[in-house]
Amino acid sequence: MKIEIWSDIMCPFCYIGKNNFEQALEKLPFKDEVEVEWKSFQLDPTLDYDKTQNTIQYFREKKGVQEAQATQMLAQVTQMGKGAGIDFNFEKALITNTFSAHRLLHLAKKYHKSNEMEEALFIAHFIEGKNVGDSEVLISLAENLGIDKEEAREAVTSDQLDYEVNQDIMEARNNGVSGVPFFVLNGKYAVSGAQPVEVFENALQQTYKETVSPFKNLSGGNGASCDADGCNI
Repeated sequence: MKIEIWSDIMCPFCYIGKNNFEQALEKLPFKDEVEVEWKSFQLDPTLDYDKTQNTIQYFREKKGVQEAQATQMLAQVTQMGKGAGIDFNFEKALITNTFSAHRLLHLAKKYHKSNEMEEALFIAHFIEGKNVGDSEVLISLAENLGIDKEEAREAVTSDQLDYEVNQDIMEARNNGVSGVPFFVLNGKYAVSGAQPVEVFENALQQTYKETVSPFKNLSGGNGASCDADGCNI
């Protein structure tokens, strides 16, 4: 059974959704029969590669959200993160263009290490406060996973993987995906947002047993997610 997950590195709900999905999968007897494919999605492709902002600045300047409101929103997300086993550090997180990070994810896919790379990028961005738009940071993450340094450098500094990244983004658009995380289960069912573990568990079980109609939303509604206009809880 194949699970496709559209995600962006700077989306906190994507990290929460990843953890909840993985906890659900671990409970299931058919977990070893599940193939996970990470798909690229950019929440804000207009961001400058050479600049970074902290999260509060980004919400204030890009989204027009007042600082007090942004602080409250991040506190809520931080609390949600703790429930998923994540200690978000939004004070250190640097908002930047994530396209090169998605290039790296596609390189990692070649070595069947995209899940490990997704996790490494989330940790670098949300916990360690590293600039995931910086080539040297990305190359270092690749090296840590045993990927050749020069191959990683070529991947993140050239356009050789741009087609793959853009194909993912186009596929999401064609399927009406406007927010992430978005999970497609075996090409038939969909779960949107950072749903609780129980929702993922039930959806995976139902998908394993049968498929009924394409992209039927098994989550019963939209969970916490991010789109081009911001994050919604």
